[in-house]
Amino acid sequence: MITISIKRYHSTRQPAEIIQKWEIEEGVTLLESLTNIKTTKDPTLSFRSGCRSSVCGSCAVRVNGREVLACAYKPKDGDVVEPLRFAPVIKDLIVDQSSSFETLKQAEAWLETSRSDAVITPEDEKRTAVQSDCILCTSCYSACPVYETKPAFLGPFALTRDWRYVADPREENIKSKIDDIQQDGVWDCTLCGECTAVCPQGIDPKSDILMLRTKSTQMGHMDPNMGSFGSFGLDF
Repeated sequence: MITISIKRYHSTRQPAEIIQKWEIEEGVTLLESLTNIKTTKDPTLSFRSGCRSSVCGSCAVRVNGREVLACAYKPKDGDVVEPLRFAPVIKDLIVDQSSSFETLKQAEAWLETSRSDAVITPEDEKRTAVQSDCILCTSCYSACPVYETKPAFLGPFALTRDWRYVADPREENIKSKIDDIQQDGVWDCTLCGECTAVCPQGIDPKSDILMLRTKSTQMGHMDPNMGSFGSFGLDF
């Protein structure tokens, strides 16, 4: 047996946040352990789960400060389990993900205007195949340090999906998509790669954001942080 700690939250409890320790069986997944605790020890423990096969993304949590899928992760002695960051906690390990999903709307991360004459080649499909595998777990959203200082940031979750459609030959209005991600978007990323490190599908938002920056530059945009060169001019 091993011991794990679970950070729990309930709005009507005092204190609202507590940390409980539980003994669990070694060698089983975190989701199996949470289910066992709920069914045999404490029925009030709340968490999300769905497919149990790393496909739906609903069981994403943080363990020792790193995002994981509970159905795939096998706990170690001393692990600390807590809910995803930058989202209001509803109860225990369940968070309200609506704010992260809202970024998809802001970035218009879907096929907006389809060209009738577009031809999709196997190479085109391969170019966006990985991005299409996103399971909406929002682990990258939780891992992104930019949200600590800029809650309005679109973030890797929306930007990588935006690139998926910017790179789609069927999309006719690419400029509109690029224009929509300039403010609080593509230039605010620190390129730290935390989003890439935690993605359970192997998606690389950091690389996608770099591609979006290149496309933005091609369409006449520039990094606003580099826009102050004029202040070095000389008066004659």
